Amino acid sequence: MASTRDIRRRIKSVKNTRQITKAMELVAASKMKKAQQAALAGRAYAQLMAKMLARLAPRLSEVQHPFLVQREIKTRGILLVTTDKGLCGPLNANLFKLVAEIKTPAKYYAIGRKGGQFLARNKRNLVADFHVSDKLAFNEVKVVVELMVKAYIAGEIDSIEVIYPRFKNTLVQESQVRPVLPLASLAEFLASAQTDGGSPAATVDDRDMLFEPGAAEVLEALIPFYVNRHVYQLVLSARASEHSARMVAMKTAKDNATKLLGDLTLEYNKARQAAITAEILEISAAQVATS
Repeated sequence: MASTRDIRRRIKSVKNTRQITKAMELVAASKMKKAQQAALAGRAYAQLMAKMLARLAPRLSEVQHPFLVQREIKTRGILLVTTDKGLCGPLNANLFKLVAEIKTPAKYYAIGRKGGQFLARNKRNLVADFHVSDKLAFNEVKVVVELMVKAYIAGEIDSIEVIYPRFKNTLVQESQVRPVLPLASLAEFLASAQTDGGSPAATVDDRDMLFEPGAAEVLEALIPFYVNRHVYQLVLSARASEHSARMVAMKTAKDNATKLLGDLTLEYNKARQAAITAEILEISAAQVATS
């Protein structure tokens, strides 16, 4: 049995750990709430874009947009969205498993320090590594998407895909590979014109409508903006997943520390009781010897 001094040291260490994990749990819970609100706030805007695309759908056959043209995928363009810090359970590890399964040629772009480190460590073709702030402004993600779109138009990559943790609820985050480009057909385009985890795009409005300055011009402006907004929505979902996973991980760590603290306290009391009993026996033996 360990000495009472060693047990007291362990108790003190566990108490400090519990205090830290509790503080991190509260911080993650606060950030998670803000991230969820940000993701939900963008859904109405994305749904409105989906309605506009649905109304424009009958005119798509008249227009050939490069984002709608299917082509042979020789080199995939993959955006890996991870966290900057750890202590968020298996969130990043599950994303890395999806990357490890990719055997075809690909060029990688990363948002999050953990993803960039993983790609560099495994000698993947990492083109650019981006860092976004806690505020996660639209312009920060737009820079990443525009770089990938530029490479897509130039033919350097033949697809744009996002590997990210989809936020389902506080306890569940699903690691997914979400295709973004190309939008090969009208049906695929309308199917993807929805928010992350939201309701499907609205049905096509069959009323006669006029587009100013024209369907081609509206489509030319709307689809690139939709791609930017769609990827931004995925990154918002990933940020909500990060804080949810970290909150759950820290709560689990705090609960384990509390349980360990109870076991150590019991062990300390037993050790202290054994020491007192031994002292009493020594005193009693000394008295019997002198009597």
